[in-house]
Amino acid sequence: MVAGDAFFFEKRARQKGYSTIAGVDEAGRGPLAGPVVAAACILEEDFFLPQVDDSKKLSPAKRKELFDKLTQDSRVCYCVSVLEADVIDKFNILQATLRAMEIALSGLKKKPDYVLVDGSIYPPRTTIRGEAVIQGDALSYTIAAASILAKETRDRIMLAYHEKWPEYGFAKHKGYPTKAHVEAVKRLGPCPIHRRTFSPIKEIFSQIILPSQQS
Repeated sequence: MVAGDAFFFEKRARQKGYSTIAGVDEAGRGPLAGPVVAAACILEEDFFLPQVDDSKKLSPAKRKELFDKLTQDSRVCYCVSVLEADVIDKFNILQATLRAMEIALSGLKKKPDYVLVDGSIYPPRTTIRGEAVIQGDALSYTIAAASILAKETRDRIMLAYHEKWPEYGFAKHKGYPTKAHVEAVKRLGPCPIHRRTFSPIKEIFSQIILPSQQS
């Protein structure tokens, strides 16, 4: 369960006159491979699942259970955005993350009038009023719900990628820089979903001799 008053930020926004409050969070800023995923959600005031919490604190089984409940309940309006590794390499991870958040917000079927975003930076192109909440996924119920949507979506994507490239072990580490993952990349070279601007992928990729470079 979210620490303290799980609805402190939502209540404060409503006291200021806002009524439709969205929570936004992302998953996948740190991995060496795979997408960054952002989720935005609006919960009706009578919606409550006592086990909703920061997705990182939940077991995979509990996260899946809560994801299914969130996505199947008509009182939850949500949108998930996925930006793949090539976009991350083009714009950098911070800009890709903020863009994914903006896309998720713009895809909501309901229009929020206030937004709570996990982190220290509010998406710059978002014109809706709101605030960034440091450690928001552990302090705001709505952000925590969004964190579950983002994390579970990304994990499922990485499991699908594992089926395509099982030799990298994506099912286990989800693209994060574990020792086994780095060793696999050193042995096999990067695959198409690796972020080639991230170390050590950047250095490993620079050492690969492409056919056009061979004499």
